[in-house]
Amino acid sequence: MDRKHTYALALEALAELAPEINAAGADVRPVLPSLGEALAEFPSLPREALFLGIADDALPILLNLHDPVPGPLLVAADDGAGKTAFLQLVARAIAELHEPGDVQFGVITAYPEEWKGFGEFPHCAGIFAAYQKNAMDFLLSLGEWAHANKSRQSVVLLVDDLSRLEEADSEAKDTLRWLLLRGTARHVWPIVSLNPSQSESILPWLELFRTRIFGRIQNARLIGNILKSAGGGLESLIKGSQFTMREGSNWLRFWIPRLDDGESA
Repeated sequence: MDRKHTYALALEALAELAPEINAAGADVRPVLPSLGEALAEFPSLPREALFLGIADDALPILLNLHDPVPGPLLVAADDGAGKTAFLQLVARAIAELHEPGDVQFGVITAYPEEWKGFGEFPHCAGIFAAYQKNAMDFLLSLGEWAHANKSRQSVVLLVDDLSRLEEADSEAKDTLRWLLLRGTARHVWPIVSLNPSQSESILPWLELFRTRIFGRIQNARLIGNILKSAGGGLESLIKGSQFTMREGSNWLRFWIPRLDDGESA
């Protein structure tokens, strides 16, 4: 039995046990493959592929950085349901799979201490505290770069908690709006997290996200503004490790590999 098939069986078993795992509050990350182990199973991913996770059948979930159609990504989940872990997985996979001249990432977060070590990667354009002026300066400079960009290089903009930018000045907000509307056509990919309890306060921003990824959300009343259609079973997702997104008329569930100590710094 090959390892990929073994992963598929293990992920299928975890999915079946989700109610018991959630009821017990268990952490399944130790039994998930590490990022290094997962990527070793996919040695020939396309250069333009951004790695997002592993589906139940142990195949990779990928985003084509040279196809702007999916638009910016919104990642919505409860507190503690893995939003930051998802963004960190994306950043670490960029460092593993891409050359700095092909793909870079920048991070805006209210908790830069959670990103300790990520700034050491040559792919990192910076880790910026959302409450400091340099975060707004980074947004403005990224907007200028995108307007002028004629290269194939991509920049992934990771914003951990969209509501933190509500206090930004008007120029920074206008730049962010333009990046959400036009950025992917200029190789800037915003991937933005959101706590569903904050969705009503930032309702005007939600329409700018074509692709929406969900982690566990227990209170269905909180997601009416975010969820474009019924279903998804968001309350049954395993906290911190499992996500889902719409693929046509179906829901595609997937897992994020764990980041070992050597992979998170």
